[in-house]
Amino acid sequence: MTVLLADPVSEVVAAAEQLLTRRTGAPVTLVDPTDLGGSGRTIVLRVRVAENPFSLPRTLVIKQVRDPYLGVKNGVTPPAEAIHVFDPDTAFLREAVSYQFANALAKDARPGAELLAYDLDARLLVLSDLGDATAISVLFQDSDADTVTNTLMAMAQAMGRMHAATVGREEDFTALLRRAEVVHSSDEVADQVARVVTDVPSMLADTLGVVVDPNILEQVHHAQNLFSGGRFRAFSPSDLCPDNIIVNGEGVRFLDYEWGGYRDALLDITYALVSFPGCLCNVDLTEERASAMVDAWRSEVVGMWPALADEAELGRGLVEAQLIWVWLSTYMFLPNDHARIAAVREHYLSIPRSDALLRRWARLARSAELAGNAAVQAHANEVVAALSERAE
Repeated sequence: MTVLLADPVSEVVAAAEQLLTRRTGAPVTLVDPTDLGGSGRTIVLRVRVAENPFSLPRTLVIKQVRDPYLGVKNGVTPPAEAIHVFDPDTAFLREAVSYQFANALAKDARPGAELLAYDLDARLLVLSDLGDATAISVLFQDSDADTVTNTLMAMAQAMGRMHAATVGREEDFTALLRRAEVVHSSDEVADQVARVVTDVPSMLADTLGVVVDPNILEQVHHAQNLFSGGRFRAFSPSDLCPDNIIVNGEGVRFLDYEWGGYRDALLDITYALVSFPGCLCNVDLTEERASAMVDAWRSEVVGMWPALADEAELGRGLVEAQLIWVWLSTYMFLPNDHARIAAVREHYLSIPRSDALLRRWARLARSAELAGNAAVQAHANEVVAALSERAE
């Protein structure tokens, strides 16, 4: 087993100093490292530039992708069965490529920080500092109802600006992937969705007694294609948990591009509509809030995709994308153990698995009803009833 070095912070800072010194041709000294809360496989620090020969920003953010699950996180060593197969080299390269791609966007359309330097061997990124910021998970938990609604709308609008700015530029992104020799690397999310499509029917039958109708299977397979195709393709950071979305003085910004890539943009807005299915975060999404989010997002992208002005067309697409996300959430959180996922992290907005699944299936049922998709509505209502009975 790989052992985490005694002082990983000093190691990361020293590596960043060496990188910036090579890049600028003059010594760079970084001081006052502050932990910004990386995962068990990343270290993320804010540092101050003490020696600044070439007008570097006063503060920088350093991120290093390390071997998976080095040592402990928050005093807990992940159990062996919870450790997910993770390729840190591929994740780092994809994130570096995503930042390179985003650097080429206009500043007001750039979804997150600017990439200033990177070291492939050290899996190290040096990024611009987004400054004092608050994770939207904190805003959702600690703010009044109007602020929560406005934050959700701002998030959806920022997402739409990112989508609109990246439409038609997939070849540019692919060229960067090819240059980094990861163009044929596996798409982590799409691979997991493929397992979802295969396993969830038997899971629903064995655990809840719900038999999946062939019509639903057909819709699920169609929804799976949104990851590799779809009519509304745009760039996505892919990991859109509330912990990875912040609000600063310039608005909403997205973090963590380890699985960034192109997919149908409906997958991003619906990821929020079903309350972040890849984790256990829950946000109270009333009909009014959901509608406001969709309208805010659509206002940014309808110029690129006029078909989304059609309410029926939009409704069908939203239900399709929500269906695959709710199946993903079921795949992850219906079993009693979590061997199928990396590790179940407790987030600021986490609720029990049973509550999260019940709410996500209920939201899907309501969306399907509004869109006139009777098959998905019936499927979702059947699962809601089975989950409710199981909880009693």
